[in-house]
Amino acid sequence: DAGVHSKAWYAATCDRKMAEDALYRSNKDGSFLIRKSSGQDSRQPYTLVVFYNRRVYNIPIRFIESTRQYALGREKSGEERFDSVAEIVENHQRSSLVLIDSQNNTKDSTKLKHIVRVS
Repeated sequence: DAGVHSKAWYAATCDRKMAEDALYRSNKDGSFLIRKSSGQDSRQPYTLVVFYNRRVYNIPIRFIESTRQYALGREKSGEERFDSVAEIVENHQRSSLVLIDSQNNTKDSTKLKHIVRVS
């Protein structure tokens, strides 16, 4: 289960709208949680939801079957891969996560700072 179920940042029963609402309420840059992806695709089991600059970003977490690892967003060469979803979170609590807004074609970055719990 990628070791997510015991984690404070994992919102097991949360859908996209609930996650986005919770992050807008938090209104703190770097607020985040991880939820199950809407599509229930084994290759994209989770979504990292991050709040930054009054926006919510939904970043897919991919599962790479061949290496049994996880990566963020669309597949790209030289991408960072992690052995667990928890490693992704720990890594981006220390180093910035690039946020790409495909609609406005802008890039931002933030660290994962505040765990948001969905009530």
